[in-house]
Amino acid sequence: MSEPISIDIWSDIACPWCYIGKRNLEKGLAATAADDDAPQVSVTFHSFELSPDTPVDFDGDEIDFLAGHKGMPREQVEQMLAHVTNVASGAGLEYRFDLLQHTNTVKAHELLHFAKSKGRQHEMEERLMSAYFTEGRHVGRIDDLVALADEVGLDADEARSALETNAHLDDVRADQAQARAYGINGVPFFVIDGQYGVSGAQPPEAFENVIRDIWAQKTAAS
Repeated sequence: MSEPISIDIWSDIACPWCYIGKRNLEKGLAATAADDDAPQVSVTFHSFELSPDTPVDFDGDEIDFLAGHKGMPREQVEQMLAHVTNVASGAGLEYRFDLLQHTNTVKAHELLHFAKSKGRQHEMEERLMSAYFTEGRHVGRIDDLVALADEVGLDADEARSALETNAHLDDVRADQAQARAYGINGVPFFVIDGQYGVSGAQPPEAFENVIRDIWAQKTAAS
């Protein structure tokens, strides 16, 4: 039996392309799961902050943020958001930039590491991204994050304690240091089996192909 293929994903829960890339990877994995010799895969998420200088409570909407942060004209930002909303729809996601509450994401990343320690990282990642992009929930304040943790079955008191004491901040910083070591400066970024780097929200077929190729190599070697 070959060792599972490891897929390490650097992403930010406030990155629209990261959620699309996550969904496309899941579709690619679902397709390979139907193979006669289905690849075994282990997926781990890692922290990356796109805008670490963002305040927890940003005064304005997503257009205000991007126009100010990137210096883009508002009309260009509106076109960009319309484009990503359309791409997200093709991936089965209903983005609501009109509801989105822009915020600092470091506490969300700490929560993801807490969830990982409890074996619920995938559920927490999905819940945070859905809350942020499709429901207009705030994902930067501890109270709001504890409520989301409770929704995926994590102990609310333990989650609050972990966030209030910065128990997993070093884990977040370690992920970010590894990203720098790999030369990752944009997300999503997928490191597959420690040897292949895949950048951006690739279509499901791209993930299918690379996973099948790697699995064939691993099974031949074993």
